[in-house]
Amino acid sequence: MPTVDGLAFGGDYNPEQWEREVWEEDIALMREAGVNVATVNVFSWASINPGPGKWEFGQLDDIMDLLADGGVRADLATSTASPPPWFSHAHPETLPVAPEGHRLYYGARAEYCPHAPAYQEAVVEMASKLAERYAGHPALAMWHVGNEYYRSCFCDLAATEFRTWLRERYGDLDGLNRAWGTTFWSQTFTDWEQVLPPRACAETPNPGHVLDFRRFGSDARLRLFDSEAAAIAEHSPDKPITTNLMVTGNFAGNDYFRWGEDLNGENRLIAVDHYLIPGDEIAYEPQVAYASALSRGLAHGQPWLLMEQSANSSAWRGGGFPKRPGEQLRHSLGYVAHGSEGAMYFQWRASRYGTERWHAAMVPHGGRETKTFQEAVQLGQWLKNLAEVKGSTVEPQAAILLDYESVWAFDTPGQLSSSMAPFPELRRWHAALWKRGVVCDIAHPAEDLSRYPVVFAPSLQMLDDDANLRRYVEGGGTLVVGPFSGVMDRNEHVHPGLPGALRDLLGVRVVEHVPLREDESVALDDGTTGRLWAETAVSEGAEVIATYTEYPHGPAVFHRRIGSGRVWYLTTRPEDLNPFLDRLDLEPEFPDLPTGVETVRRTHDDGRSYLFALNHTDQEARIPAEGRDLLTDTEWTPTKPLRPNTCAVIRQHR
Repeated sequence: MPTVDGLAFGGDYNPEQWEREVWEEDIALMREAGVNVATVNVFSWASINPGPGKWEFGQLDDIMDLLADGGVRADLATSTASPPPWFSHAHPETLPVAPEGHRLYYGARAEYCPHAPAYQEAVVEMASKLAERYAGHPALAMWHVGNEYYRSCFCDLAATEFRTWLRERYGDLDGLNRAWGTTFWSQTFTDWEQVLPPRACAETPNPGHVLDFRRFGSDARLRLFDSEAAAIAEHSPDKPITTNLMVTGNFAGNDYFRWGEDLNGENRLIAVDHYLIPGDEIAYEPQVAYASALSRGLAHGQPWLLMEQSANSSAWRGGGFPKRPGEQLRHSLGYVAHGSEGAMYFQWRASRYGTERWHAAMVPHGGRETKTFQEAVQLGQWLKNLAEVKGSTVEPQAAILLDYESVWAFDTPGQLSSSMAPFPELRRWHAALWKRGVVCDIAHPAEDLSRYPVVFAPSLQMLDDDANLRRYVEGGGTLVVGPFSGVMDRNEHVHPGLPGALRDLLGVRVVEHVPLREDESVALDDGTTGRLWAETAVSEGAEVIATYTEYPHGPAVFHRRIGSGRVWYLTTRPEDLNPFLDRLDLEPEFPDLPTGVETVRRTHDDGRSYLFALNHTDQEARIPAEGRDLLTDTEWTPTKPLRPNTCAVIRQHR
């Protein structure tokens, strides 16, 4: 975690956009708000390196010194996410190429090809020079490599690296042709030079080709991160290194579980960006808990850090949608409740110009008198009061399985139904559990799942075998599997005998898939209905719990005991998840709380425990607990009301 006292609080700080007289005001306001970390130098390449061989650190020296003098630590970024025009002009081959074959020009950000040697060398040089200069600076708390890695490129340089990656994966062209099933449509490769990125073509591209390029892109971006991190570690081995992973909405640009393996290493940490989606058709309030569940899953249950959120409206969302009074406080505390070691923002002071000039900031254009800044001051005080929470962890009751490769597979051509996308279904199950007060992680299907009493796999399209899931069930776990799961292997080849890799574990044979129209539903004899999908299936050892009352007829819900555990299979997506969840042993700590009143517990190994209570409703609530509310430094009793849109953090000992 950042080397700061207590929980981290602050945001992206871009003083290079302002006159120097504003800097002094910024430090004074940071002290007023209780800011202890500022992320600096994210987009300052042009200031530090204004031309070939030119290095000017004076401005950054002044910024770092000013922060140190003001008692604010620096999350020092490498500024490599946005090359300046001089660099792109001097190295045009570093500009990214779109799938259609045209080159994208500079004028925005992230305008680089991850596979261009000139860019790869430049970012390592930048990281090395920064680390050598600032390793011992008193302001330095941690290192922030790049920014929101997502850029793909389809150029010839990418093609060369892609071929190397494929050789390492498959060995030879015969292995590649088998994996991609190139006998279909006479796509067989006879020379490695014929293998290109999946550029725009006359028809739908090969699914295996598209999937492997997604894998390759994620790995290439991770290598970029690692190259900078290694350069930093040579000079600054004692400070944490991270980058900001995007856990907002449906972002699946990288396989973050692969990245998580890297970021869970020594002196690394999981840090994330999360921006709420206004008017979310699945659920608005549970978004904080969902993003936190994924972050906690990536960190294997250990603390993580919220690097960016929005203090108010985000103009790039296509509308204002300002946060109501108290909402910023409640959401920020929600991340901490779910394991974050602080609450940080993009950004500290609102920009006067540029694309994000109307993006919210801790200090808006209206200054310190605004609701936004005053709530930032309040949050700073709360986080100071919660310093002892640092290092405690959350104990989830369940996990929902996410496989980024299955998400990518759904995006490849030739799907049976456009309505079976994994992310919306995962979020729908999470929202249903959230409303019941059940805390869950987002986990990977290949990891050790034994610490979770119940595991949900609502949409797990690709699976080579059932070994890990079988081990979990036989060891006493309860596994719930959604339809159209386990049907393909990791090459996107359909398994013989559906549901493929899961057939023996489930004790079910799927005879036929029945995709439904969006306005169509199917009725079950237990009084529930299914939407979007159905299957004709027969038991091969599983108990039939519910059947269809109409086409496709036959069994709809199966249950089977294996070893010390049990497994469920749903052949449709239930319209209402609650009747099914009622069948499971998933009781929250406080089962009688109204929907929308959330409680999460963080605990230290020595038994110190903190009950976070967040009232997302417009009604008072009662939390049946005793202890001391750290936010107000007052005693908490079961009769004390938790007012609407407010929070409490009750210190207890368990």
